[in-house]
Amino acid sequence: MTSYWTGERVRLRAVEPGDGPLLARLSEQEERLGDALDPPRSVEGWAALAREKAAADPTADTYQLVVESRADGAAVGSVGVHRADNRSGLFEYGITVGAEHRRRGYAAEAVRLVLRHQFEERRHHKATARVFAHNEPSLALQRRLGFVEEGRLGRHFFVAGEHRDVALFAMFAEEFFARYGGPTRL
Repeated sequence: MTSYWTGERVRLRAVEPGDGPLLARLSEQEERLGDALDPPRSVEGWAALAREKAAADPTADTYQLVVESRADGAAVGSVGVHRADNRSGLFEYGITVGAEHRRRGYAAEAVRLVLRHQFEERRHHKATARVFAHNEPSLALQRRLGFVEEGRLGRHFFVAGEHRDVALFAMFAEEFFARYGGPTRL
């Protein structure tokens, strides 16, 4: 049997202590997209962040995973659950794929693996995603996955000297199962 965390193109794995350079590269690329603009972090700062994430409780409500290509084992991105409300049964996810690895289906497959886990194992009923309204590729990804835009927050974040709109997307568990198949029995 293939691992629950492995798809056709990707394998999701825990962040390892040596993943600091990967996290730094992904953050730098998000900055270039206009999606984030944090103060510079030292090499040791990125290493410390990777060590912190590597030591995180894998059963926690929020988590970050590294996306690896099954073809060559390269770390191509990161996916995670950033907010989870177990009482209401909803969670928010985020995905970042390195620029050199985009348009290969990695993001969509990684998101589907996380969604399946959250809906089947964590029993959440609603997934949400916030996407900067200027990020057309990310908007398109949400729609391809079957997410529905629920609204926009006008001038919600201030990044790189300007206010940016944020699009809010959601998908319910029953929509996911109708599109991708019912709960998997392991």
